[in-house]
Amino acid sequence: MLPKLSKCFSFTASRDWVYRHLFASAGLRSVVTDLGEGTSMHCWVPKLQKPCKPSLVLVHGFGANAMWQYGEHVRLFTGHFNVYVPDLVFFGESFTSRSDRSESFQAECLVKMMEAHGVQRMSLVGISYGGFVGYSLGAQFPEVVEKLVLCCAGVCLEEVDMQNGLFRVSSLDEASSILLPQTPDKLRELMKLSFVRPARGVPTWFLQDFIQVMCTEYIEEKRELLEAILKGRKLSDLPKIQLPTLILWGDEDQVFPLELGHRLKRHIGENAQMVVIKNAGHAVNLEKPKEFGKHLKAFLIDTSTTKSCPTSPLASGENIHHF
Repeated sequence: MLPKLSKCFSFTASRDWVYRHLFASAGLRSVVTDLGEGTSMHCWVPKLQKPCKPSLVLVHGFGANAMWQYGEHVRLFTGHFNVYVPDLVFFGESFTSRSDRSESFQAECLVKMMEAHGVQRMSLVGISYGGFVGYSLGAQFPEVVEKLVLCCAGVCLEEVDMQNGLFRVSSLDEASSILLPQTPDKLRELMKLSFVRPARGVPTWFLQDFIQVMCTEYIEEKRELLEAILKGRKLSDLPKIQLPTLILWGDEDQVFPLELGHRLKRHIGENAQMVVIKNAGHAVNLEKPKEFGKHLKAFLIDTSTTKSCPTSPLASGENIHHF
């Protein structure tokens, strides 16, 4: 019965609708901003921006969209921050016609988008690939970032690490086939790599539905994003940041092994603190949501942000389209 039902009813799309309702009920709205030069960026932004509150940007990684990755946590922060949850370029409703696939370009787009919403300073949480973008943003625009959280973000990897066997995959093609799954078997591989205890017995029709909804757009462009963070990468080329930084990692991460977290802590130095969450894999935000949220709150929230303050309408520019 369920396989037949799945032909006319998408469980993944229905779950996505639930998350949209959750984000809307948390005081956010869906907005697309035209950044010019063939680039547009989608973001969930506050319905009412409160000028006395700081801003917090929650940046997703590969996999399910940003709503799925932060659905468990967005309400933890809307009382303390003006919360923004963007889609990076080639994810969700964000797109560019430009050929730049670097994380530095993603960071530039993110800053431009936030500026369009009148935001000059922000704290930022980046999960996995979102951490690459967050680190680049902090290096390029340190005056913009108050605090930075890097979660399971292998920023300090080197191209030679793959050749030396640090990862469970041995080539970019193999990594792309798993991180951008196009078959149920590849999605199962991704689940095994991402979770210490992946869900068992997930039916093939459900996995096919998830792939159809989440994993079929901009495949080649996303592969180019992966290539851009790996090709020619050397730790000696990575700039050091001087920002207050929290490094969060699952102790059994099989995508970006814990060694990369320790390497990142050494690279940043005294401005970084590191928290390792036990019995958690790469998807630590999903596998250990309460611990993940607890550490984010402890690092990000100051008592001064808890005061009540008046509201003002969110400034809207002529290049911003609301949905």
